[in-house]
Amino acid sequence: MRRADYTTGFTLDISGSITALATPFATDGSLDLEAFGRLLDQQLAGGTQAVVVAGSTGESHFLEHDEYERLLAFAVKHVDKRIPVIAGTGEAGTAKTIATTRRARALGADAALVVAPFYVRPTQEGLRRHFLAVADEGGLPVILYNVPPRTGCDIAPETVALLRDHPGIIGIKEARGDAGRIQALAELIRADFVYLSGDDGSAHEAMLAGAAGTISVVANLVPEAFRALCDAARSGDTVRTVRETARLAPLIDALNCAPNPIPVKAGLAALGLGSAAPRLPLVELESGPALAKLRETLAALAPLASAA
Repeated sequence: MRRADYTTGFTLDISGSITALATPFATDGSLDLEAFGRLLDQQLAGGTQAVVVAGSTGESHFLEHDEYERLLAFAVKHVDKRIPVIAGTGEAGTAKTIATTRRARALGADAALVVAPFYVRPTQEGLRRHFLAVADEGGLPVILYNVPPRTGCDIAPETVALLRDHPGIIGIKEARGDAGRIQALAELIRADFVYLSGDDGSAHEAMLAGAAGTISVVANLVPEAFRALCDAARSGDTVRTVRETARLAPLIDALNCAPNPIPVKAGLAALGLGSAAPRLPLVELESGPALAKLRETLAALAPLASAA
């Protein structure tokens, strides 16, 4: 999708292989911006077409106020408009979400990824009003984010259909990968509203059905391979899509051994991109069969992992 940002006139292209970046930490738990810079370079070299900074994979709710600002400002400067930088700005409350979205705009983000309010379980009408308020007052183009297992609520397709009429709401990241939801969201696609998969395991199915791309976790580790999958699926090449999906499937499966971002951070550590430890209450992936499988499958796709 190419669309003019209704607030700035800057033309965004939110499509293809988009990485939900993890946030690297040093061994003492502080931000590791040097490793983050190398992660961004790896993404750019691998063909990633946009990045999400400080989303759920980026442990946004564990970042201090100044850390969020340093991380996002660093990404914006480092990427330097080569690809869009999307900021995670969703909070449980509407006013806090608007405030975070305004901060992201001031720091130079191109769009906001706004997760459904978590824990509070709003009604569909509450969700509608929440997202409209953020689009009206936040100052950035909004990408809705639906991930019911983490938030405790589900943005129904009927609500999405109402929200897409707002000029500041440009798409949805849908993490439900069941066939019914994929079809329902595919029917809502139009020139000014994109459907992005948020589930690596079913991303190929969503893109073959018409999704404009995928906001991916596994792309942190293998950006070039995930870009190849996106290119194949978006072009409708089913034979190549099956091949690329089969190539990535073992690693995607290995990343399901623990809650995100625990496994992907273990993978990044194997690539020399920060510590494997997330912040509490999440804990590092322990040594054992799951970690061994992750390292083995990653090494097959990213040879640097075998030398770490």
